[in-house]
Amino acid sequence: MSPSTSPRSLGELLDSARPYVLSLFRIVVGLFFFCHGAASLLGWFGGMMGTGKTVDAGTWPGWYAAVIQLVGGGLVMLGLGTRSAAFISSGSMAYAYFVEHQPEKLWPIQNGGESSAMFCWALLLLVFTGPGPLALERLFGSPRETAGQTEPRRQPTAV
Repeated sequence: MSPSTSPRSLGELLDSARPYVLSLFRIVVGLFFFCHGAASLLGWFGGMMGTGKTVDAGTWPGWYAAVIQLVGGGLVMLGLGTRSAAFISSGSMAYAYFVEHQPEKLWPIQNGGESSAMFCWALLLLVFTGPGPLALERLFGSPRETAGQTEPRRQPTAV
């Protein structure tokens, strides 16, 4: 069996799928985040916390958080301005956790802040990884960007 026809290891197969799984992760996280905003602002999916109601316009911090969830989640899901949208969205979830949940008890499982903490970390991961190859910003982005990574900058060489 020649080296080119040898079976690939499981690690190599998983590594080759990494960019596409990253895109799938971004889409799912963005969709779930969007759904939180849609529930609070538009009354979709049973409304705010399943009450059938929406958050009152302009109320702090709920209405602003819902706008960030709706817009940020939509942008992350579509892969448009992913890093910026994920950064702002992650920050809003950090605020939600530390201001609304953490003062009650230390651990998220005790204070009801699991979704805030998980969204915060998942969105922060997307800030650093980028959107992956299946993103609308790839249609408009830099040609140097490929599969969720940017080519390293080349240093000029002395002649």
